Amino acid sequence: MSQTSLAKVGKLVWHLLEEYGQDPESLFLEAGIEPKLIDTPDARVNIDSANKLWSRASELIDDPCFGLHAVRHWHPSHYGALGYAWLASSSLRTAFNRTDRYVHTVSEFLDLQLQDTADGFVVTLVPCPAMQDIPARNDATMAIFIKMCRINVDEELNPSLVTFTHEEFPSSGDYYAFFRCPVQFGAATNSFTIPAELIDQQLDGASPELAQLHDQLMLRALAKLNRNNIEQRVKATIIEQLPSGNISQGMVADALHMSIRNLQRKLKNMDTSFRDLLEETRRELAIQYVTESDINLGEVTFLLGFSESSTFSRAYKRWNGITPSEVRKSI
Repeated sequence: MSQTSLAKVGKLVWHLLEEYGQDPESLFLEAGIEPKLIDTPDARVNIDSANKLWSRASELIDDPCFGLHAVRHWHPSHYGALGYAWLASSSLRTAFNRTDRYVHTVSEFLDLQLQDTADGFVVTLVPCPAMQDIPARNDATMAIFIKMCRINVDEELNPSLVTFTHEEFPSSGDYYAFFRCPVQFGAATNSFTIPAELIDQQLDGASPELAQLHDQLMLRALAKLNRNNIEQRVKATIIEQLPSGNISQGMVADALHMSIRNLQRKLKNMDTSFRDLLEETRRELAIQYVTESDINLGEVTFLLGFSESSTFSRAYKRWNGITPSEVRKSI
């Protein structure tokens, strides 16, 4: 099955074409994308159409740096629930971890590699094999990520280093003007480094409740994208039902419209089980919620479906070697 991305991301290309005096409608149709799709919630386009759109736009626009200007037109809604969850995240680390988990709700063409290094927090774009290496698209993605960081932290935020796989253009001054840091061209990867002192800084716009709401929306979206991925569907259902406090395999099977035996068989074929997925889902959410320091630990206990805080605390320590309270004290 062909990989897809949210059609509304195409609005960026539409506005860029208009900005440079090109006819966006004809180019979208040429790429096989119905223009009305960019205003249709949850509509998606396949990777071949996206590749053709960016490639043709690059041929028509007489400015090799035009991708950088996508930030002029970017809005959180272009990234759906992920855009709003980003704004509600408690720190840039939380925001990037969230993006790493849910980036496929926006685009299945891309993954992220996140790494703490001596130079800072490095974010590397990892394209899927079918994604053409189009400089303008890479520029737009990198610039938008830095814009998102600046919105959350401060407009004065500067990465400490940015690298691009494409060669330097004659008008490379635009790159230095936007990123305001050293830029390396012809590098092995497209990446940027956020200073270590900023990555865990608590953000003024943090709203754990809103972030959690959008996380649930993204999990449902992932489940729709991966209808054949029973693990993803089970985990999405578990998250929806955890606050009830009495989640069971039968409840999840009913929600997925299958028998318990059928669910067990499908999970066994994936070398997993309901119990394993319940444990894994709770552990992943626990780490996320505990580091979102504005969520009361009692509420975290409820959200994860534990009957008592002490039970949750023991489980968290078993998973991570430290209690939730100890984590909170270190934040």
